[in-house]
Amino acid sequence: MEATGNQNHTTNDAGIPAPSDEYSLTAGADGPILLSDHYLIQKMAQFNRERVPERVVHAKGGGAFGSFEVFEDISEYTKAKVFQKGAKTDVLLRFSTVAGEAGSPDTVRDPRGFAIKFYTSEGNYDLVGNNTPIFFIRDPQKFQDFIHSQKRRADTHTRDSNMQWDFWTLSPESAHQVTFLMSDRGTPRTWRHQNGYGSHTFMWINASGEKFWVKYHFKTDQGIENFTDAQAKAMVSEDPDFHLRDLAESISRREFPSWTLNMQIMPFAQAQDYRFNPFDLTKVWPHADYPLIPIGRLTLDRNPENYFAQIEQAAFEPSNLVPGIDTSPDKMLMGRLFSYPDAHRYRIGTNYLQLPVNRPKSQVNSYNRDGSMRFENPNDPVYAPNSFGGPRANSELYGEAAGSTVTGELVRAAYSKHRDDDEFVQPGELYRSVLAESEKENLASNIANHINSGVQSDMLPRVMEYWTKVDPDLAARVSKSVQVK
Repeated sequence: MEATGNQNHTTNDAGIPAPSDEYSLTAGADGPILLSDHYLIQKMAQFNRERVPERVVHAKGGGAFGSFEVFEDISEYTKAKVFQKGAKTDVLLRFSTVAGEAGSPDTVRDPRGFAIKFYTSEGNYDLVGNNTPIFFIRDPQKFQDFIHSQKRRADTHTRDSNMQWDFWTLSPESAHQVTFLMSDRGTPRTWRHQNGYGSHTFMWINASGEKFWVKYHFKTDQGIENFTDAQAKAMVSEDPDFHLRDLAESISRREFPSWTLNMQIMPFAQAQDYRFNPFDLTKVWPHADYPLIPIGRLTLDRNPENYFAQIEQAAFEPSNLVPGIDTSPDKMLMGRLFSYPDAHRYRIGTNYLQLPVNRPKSQVNSYNRDGSMRFENPNDPVYAPNSFGGPRANSELYGEAAGSTVTGELVRAAYSKHRDDDEFVQPGELYRSVLAESEKENLASNIANHINSGVQSDMLPRVMEYWTKVDPDLAARVSKSVQVK
């Protein structure tokens, strides 16, 4: 069919008009296809390369664009322009599951990624978190092994709950996150009905140079809603893209989801002798010690126009920090500063920050150059320092804030102990003091169902000891429903 009237004509990727949308070039109507059909060759070769490697974790996800607006004056805590009262910043928020592949269903029991890119006037600020305030481990040395235990076996290429429990029971620091995961919050009803957390501890610095430790809590304005285990499993077959579809359709209906950002703020000096290590990613800061301070609202109001370009190629990295925000001694955060940008360079290319979705809206004055697919290069001079008017770093305005004093020998060791450090206190408190009776019953049932799905009998004593340390009542409830072969 030919293009007619004002209809655009098809071209190849070089903009050259295409000879046909329907027919290959052949030697006669019934003859072989010719190698000289360069348009067909380009289409087939491009098709073979359409997919970039999927993310090793957080492969299945979706997202939307919107804005973040600050309604409280918190300049006493940070000089970051994105958090000054009245500031309104464009954002991209990507949700995801963690363990499943790109085609996995949305409603499986899994933590959810909650990654935000703030397009600030000082450069991109990325906050890469989850719908949980804690994580399974506290040292990046164990991260790769943890993910392998949640993925597929080397022999049968199937998921194995026995492998999962083997890792969890040998890593008691996982108990807090596993308790959260096995609760109803492990199966949120939609992405709109869950909280998001920065999870790590970060440093804020004000204009006077004063430093504070902070945690980010994005509280859903839609209210928390969860599926039961049975409802989540039913939705797997009914609509495996349920969360992805729900977000897009709610925004199309102009029912724009929003989250209120609340901060926990700890004076810098209090970290040293706090009752447990405040940089430990497996712990939360009790709200009684550091109450939530609401400061702004994030609203999503625009769906992506092209999923691949704007979501699949979106690159989030916790190393993207703007003036007024810095890192902490959180070991997991330290590891992620390297692993995230390195993953992007492998997955979508060296110059991924020049892609429109990742490109900052502030001016870029970088001496980095060349590499595959780079389309903007610095002009001379291309090195620093130079005497030809090239950009210079301003250490006084933008140098790193002085952090905690670091001393000691080089060691491979756990965090130094604080007086109330314990792996099972906080998960026990979550069970006893936070969950309602119906949620306790669901938690026990969810744990038992997961155990029954493949935990071997010789693993069961370790699993039951693990839950007994969380809470003996919980372990007793689980035991009633366990049927390990």
